[in-house]
Amino acid sequence: MFPKCKVGEDKGQQHTFEDKWPSMRAIVLKLLQQEPVTQNEWQDLFYNVHQVCLWDEKGAVKVRDALTDDIMEFIKKAQVRVMSHQEDQALLKAYIAEWRKFFTQCNYLPTPFRQLEASLVGYKTASSFKATSETSIVRKLMLDSWNESIFSDIKQRLQDSAMKLVHAERAGEAFDSQLVIGVRESYVNLCSNPKDKLQIYRDNFEKAYMEATEAFYKMKAPQYLHANGVQNYMRYADAKLREEELRAHKYLESCSGSVQLLTECCVNVLVTAFKNTILAECAGMIKANETDKLQLMFKLMDRVPDGISPMLDDLVDHILQAGLDDMLASADIITQDSEKYVERLLQLFNQFSLLVKDAFSDDPRFLTARDKAYKQVVNDTQVFRLELPSKQNAGVKCTPESKCPELLANYCDMLLRKTPLSKKLTSDEIESKLRDVLLVLKYVQNKDVFMRYHKAHLTRRLILDTSADSEKEENMVEWLREVGMPADYVNKLARMFQDVKVSEDLNQQFKEQCRSTRGSIADSINIKILNAGAWARGSERVTVSLPMELEDYIPEVEDFYKKKHSGRKLQWYHHMSNGTITFANSIGRYDVDVTTFQMAVLFAWNQRPQDRISYENLRLATELPDPELRRTLWSLVAFPKIRRQVLLYRPEAQSPKDFLEDTQFWVNQEFALVKNGKMQKRGKINLVGRLQLSTERSKEEDNESIVQLRILRVQEAIIKILKMRKKMSNAQLQTELVDILKNMFLPSKKMIKEQIEWLIEHKYMRRDEDDINTFIYMA
Repeated sequence: MFPKCKVGEDKGQQHTFEDKWPSMRAIVLKLLQQEPVTQNEWQDLFYNVHQVCLWDEKGAVKVRDALTDDIMEFIKKAQVRVMSHQEDQALLKAYIAEWRKFFTQCNYLPTPFRQLEASLVGYKTASSFKATSETSIVRKLMLDSWNESIFSDIKQRLQDSAMKLVHAERAGEAFDSQLVIGVRESYVNLCSNPKDKLQIYRDNFEKAYMEATEAFYKMKAPQYLHANGVQNYMRYADAKLREEELRAHKYLESCSGSVQLLTECCVNVLVTAFKNTILAECAGMIKANETDKLQLMFKLMDRVPDGISPMLDDLVDHILQAGLDDMLASADIITQDSEKYVERLLQLFNQFSLLVKDAFSDDPRFLTARDKAYKQVVNDTQVFRLELPSKQNAGVKCTPESKCPELLANYCDMLLRKTPLSKKLTSDEIESKLRDVLLVLKYVQNKDVFMRYHKAHLTRRLILDTSADSEKEENMVEWLREVGMPADYVNKLARMFQDVKVSEDLNQQFKEQCRSTRGSIADSINIKILNAGAWARGSERVTVSLPMELEDYIPEVEDFYKKKHSGRKLQWYHHMSNGTITFANSIGRYDVDVTTFQMAVLFAWNQRPQDRISYENLRLATELPDPELRRTLWSLVAFPKIRRQVLLYRPEAQSPKDFLEDTQFWVNQEFALVKNGKMQKRGKINLVGRLQLSTERSKEEDNESIVQLRILRVQEAIIKILKMRKKMSNAQLQTELVDILKNMFLPSKKMIKEQIEWLIEHKYMRRDEDDINTFIYMA
């Protein structure tokens, strides 16, 4: 509020600059010198400025010029007082004291001169002129005057003195940190440029601080590294980076980005400059499992551009080398025992995971590197090799793949079947180990091989009823779904369980029907009616002459099933069947579990137990194909788990292939079950062993079927993609194809190319006429 004019006062008298300035100047000088000003003097200053600016035509300019002179005179006196100090700290103290006093008045002195500012910019009254402290003309005048006089002359000395104090602090000396803070505040507050208020601070104080810091560590860092070695230097660098960051928060302007710039400067001079020297130690530290040192190196290198990549390479090399060395060293044990193999793989995974956790805090980049290297270990072919034909009908040239998926499937079978291993483990332990298998399976490339063997083992367990825990079996199917196994494969496994449950109901109904006509023998018959799409590995069936007791039941089962389900056809897979026969001799009476083929062979002696029968006659009696008969006879004359064999033969043979047409076979009348060196009169013996799921085929033929299935899956996926896209490039097609098939196997570029050519040849797709690398779907 401005005071009103007194009543009767002559408005034209004594309102000139010359009349009013002397009294105004006295108040201005008091304000500059921070001397007490009364309320009346303060109000008079407002009033007089208002009157002079309104009634004196050149009053505003005269007031501004006189005010400038007085401000400059005050600043020069302050400069004399500051410059009288020669010692750095005394100089800083004097400057900061003068500056703070002056800066305080920069906020008070402009207030009475608002009318002056309004007049200078063309407004008649101060009330219509909106001025802020940042846009105040008087405030700008004061700051610019200070900057042009005392600051321009002394700023170099101020900077040098402040930097000396910071240097002394780095050297461990104590001083009043407020001196450096005060200098920084003056640089920050001195700028009157409204667009960039930190211009003076950045061009002077910040620049000097950065240069001083860089120069200090350029000298100290190499000396420390040379004297103390890399590992101690890393601790030094880490400590100094933290120390400088704290110091920067104290001495640099927090909102200017200076702290970030200073940190980058320190990283460059302390870490980046010695990056190669530090990284040279990484491989040795990883090998020695020095996690604390690696953690420190990771912390430092993560600040450096491209500092982590060499560490990732070192980790991949270590995992690959250590993993393969371990597998090769344990080859004699793990090649004979799938349990040992899988457990060794899991130990390696846990070992490498612990290293990544302790040394690199489970950083995603290092976890990816671990996965990349471990995947190579799992799929390596040095210890285990599965030879797959490179073409469908070219068994000579083979592509080696890891045998890991087959061994994983075998291990799952050991856990899920009634075995010594599954019997000694608790339910929770079995579940834990199965999940471990799924963890390793994630890294397997040829998952289709695992699917094939796992399904074969499941088939045996369900047919022979040897599952240790039916709930775990069904859980395993869902876990396979969760880890991304193909839906069609998982659905077939689920259908297998469904078939077994349906077969139980059918069995019960069939037995009830047979009891009335066949008596108690019906209870010994157990049929399993299975869906061919879910169970069958192939369409091959084996001819065999069944015992009359079984042969009679086949038409009855077929008639019974046709009544339940019209239009369905039953196909008998005798090579997947088994049963129990009673073997009696002078020593005792034994229940023997046998396959249908073994039963057919043994029933040749049912009516003439003392006879010797030739190989040729056995073939005529059983009607078995030669390979199957040889394999079946060998299981009866050389079963590895019993001391006394069921059959004896002459002449001696080293393998089934050595049987001659006139080789004689006869029942071993001394056959008995031996336990702890004593013959048992009663007991049960299992001769089924590993249930045969297909006819006798060579390993090469079996592997060839894997390749053939892959070929079909690649063709199917290509057509599926092109049918949706209609037109796409070769690169896009290959990318999408790998993405679709990665949960089954990784198709080679050669296989993809061959199948594309086959599909083009058979008019499923064609090349674009303008671009041979673009494919078009043909309906």
